[in-house]
Amino acid sequence: MSIVFRHGYRGLVHASILLFFQFVFGLVTPLAAQEAATQAPTAKVQQFIELLDDPDVRQWLAAKQTTATAAVMPPAGHASRLVAGIRRHLSGMRQAVPRVVPEWIAARERIAHELKNGVTRPIVWGLSLVLIVGYAAEFLTRYALRRSARRRAAEPGLGLAAFIRIAPLVVFAIAAVATFAHTGWPSRLEAAVAPLVIAWIGARLVSAVAWAAMEPRYTGSGAPEDRAGAPGPKVVLFWYRRSVPFIYAMAFTWAVVDMMQALALPADVRDLTAAVLGLVVLGMAIDAVVRRPVVELTVGRRITRNSLIIALLALLWLLWAAGLKVLFWVGVFALILPPLLRFTTVATRSMLDTKAADYIPMTRNVLIDRGIRLLIVALAAAWLAIVFQLHGSPVIQGDVAKHIFRGVLAAVIILLVADFVWQLTKEFIDLHLKWATMESMDSAQLARNMRVRTLLPILRNFLAAVVAVTTGITVLSALGVHVGPLIAGAGVFGVAIGFGSQTLVKDVISGIFYMMDDAFRVGEYIQSGSYMGTVESFSIRSVRLRHHRGPVFTVPFGSLGAVQNMSRDWVIDKFTINVAYDSDVAKVKKVVKGVGATLLEDPELAPLIIETVKMKGVEQFGDYGITLGFAMTTKPGHQTQVRRRAQALIKDAFKTYGIHFASPTVQVAGDEAQSSMAAAAMTRDTIAKKNAALAAQQGGEAAAE
Repeated sequence: MSIVFRHGYRGLVHASILLFFQFVFGLVTPLAAQEAATQAPTAKVQQFIELLDDPDVRQWLAAKQTTATAAVMPPAGHASRLVAGIRRHLSGMRQAVPRVVPEWIAARERIAHELKNGVTRPIVWGLSLVLIVGYAAEFLTRYALRRSARRRAAEPGLGLAAFIRIAPLVVFAIAAVATFAHTGWPSRLEAAVAPLVIAWIGARLVSAVAWAAMEPRYTGSGAPEDRAGAPGPKVVLFWYRRSVPFIYAMAFTWAVVDMMQALALPADVRDLTAAVLGLVVLGMAIDAVVRRPVVELTVGRRITRNSLIIALLALLWLLWAAGLKVLFWVGVFALILPPLLRFTTVATRSMLDTKAADYIPMTRNVLIDRGIRLLIVALAAAWLAIVFQLHGSPVIQGDVAKHIFRGVLAAVIILLVADFVWQLTKEFIDLHLKWATMESMDSAQLARNMRVRTLLPILRNFLAAVVAVTTGITVLSALGVHVGPLIAGAGVFGVAIGFGSQTLVKDVISGIFYMMDDAFRVGEYIQSGSYMGTVESFSIRSVRLRHHRGPVFTVPFGSLGAVQNMSRDWVIDKFTINVAYDSDVAKVKKVVKGVGATLLEDPELAPLIIETVKMKGVEQFGDYGITLGFAMTTKPGHQTQVRRRAQALIKDAFKTYGIHFASPTVQVAGDEAQSSMAAAAMTRDTIAKKNAALAAQQGGEAAAE
């Protein structure tokens, strides 16, 4: 259905163009007979007629006629001059209604005179040659590209498919223009036909670019539909089918108006024709607005929104008909640029590699995404500048209006360039942060990654502030504001803020020095005074700590003071165990050594252990047993996990080898005398065991020395 629609539409357009030329430039039999029947004017009369047809001569005569009236009238204000200009423009269009057909006939006669009595090649044959050569070159290029793509096993990607669709049209444009340039048209006829050829080429190129942008959404190969702002296939197909005739109508309108100027038709006739063709374009736009698929709005809101859009479109046509071209194009761009930029963003991102993990793909993504937005707005600004220069009324051609207009355009371009630079910088930082989040077994690389995750977010915030301030100052300068006093005033204001906000300044400066000293990084566990927790993030003035039990502390840098970092390099964990006095200390040491070997064999815990658990010796003698000290070295943050496993293994090993843990023992006797004797005996026994253990320890230390 779409193929039949496209081919039928192209045939209809071609037939319309040929009929248009046959109607406008039908110079074969009627004009030849007319020239044979009438007597050729003399050379001076013909020269006088040509001078009267010259637009410059007409403008000079009109200016001479109004000189006397303008000399006696008092100077008018800007508003009155604007209203008077609109009134003259509309009055000229009204008076041009009966002169449209005679002016076209006069243009045909002028071209007939240049064609040397109508014996040269007809216009239709020349245009046919241009189109045949262009379409032949396009067909051969498309055939070669598709054949080259079919040789590849894989299906061409979105970018290659768009290239296959657009490149043949570029070849068509080159071939058609080259053929047109070498055909040998008469000067006036060439100036009249060239706008139509350029309009046809431009409309085809714009339509192809629109299809290349909309095809991924229509075929379902683009971004998912649940993405914010992403239209569905039906919406895309609707707007494509509506935009193609609209593009051709706009191109045809421009071509006809430009052709009329080349044929020296009066300005009022050109304005009337442009207004009538603008009505056709307005009707197409209103039809698209009314029929557009919008399902999320209620009937009342839809009617209200459609009414507002139609009123705005009608206002744009009135501006066009009144000759206010600058205001017309400002309104057009204000209406179409926001949705066009949104759709362009969705369409380009559907073609990009969102998982790019290298500099080149990342840079390409930013260049395509933001570069296209910058290009669209830059072209719109350039077109507005051209329209302002060529069609600006005397009211807005003053120095103040020119300065404001140029300043606004420059400000828009500056904002877009700043956005492009910021997006490129942000993507570069995000790429490094993405690399820093990858797991690595190298401790040095882990340390570097943690430092990157700490510093790059702060750098990103700082660069955002720099770009924003620089862009603001540049925009103000482009608008004509003297930024020197502003900068000086900002300096004085900054000094006042510095004196009034010493705590804030202290926090910021302290944070800078903490970062320079590399005191802590994101992901490390620190303690400062009564605050402790894992560092989650930074701001310019504070650090965010997550306590191991859940609470979050936001601590200003100026309040941190001395920082105890518990996550650097390694951690020594110590613990004690009480055993009975009758336990063999040497045997305990051997058992713990075996436990340490078992820990090193554990595949889960071995990577976390730097030095396995060992018994350091007897720490002290308690009332009911001997206190033994143990220690091990692990990676930061994993000491608790290793200690729990080690203590569980020690318990099982003590049970296996008959080593008993110390426990309080109370003996209760029958009478007081026996109780006293039992207590005395227990005391003597305890003292004897202490002395024996102390002597054994001293003997072991002496032997070790």
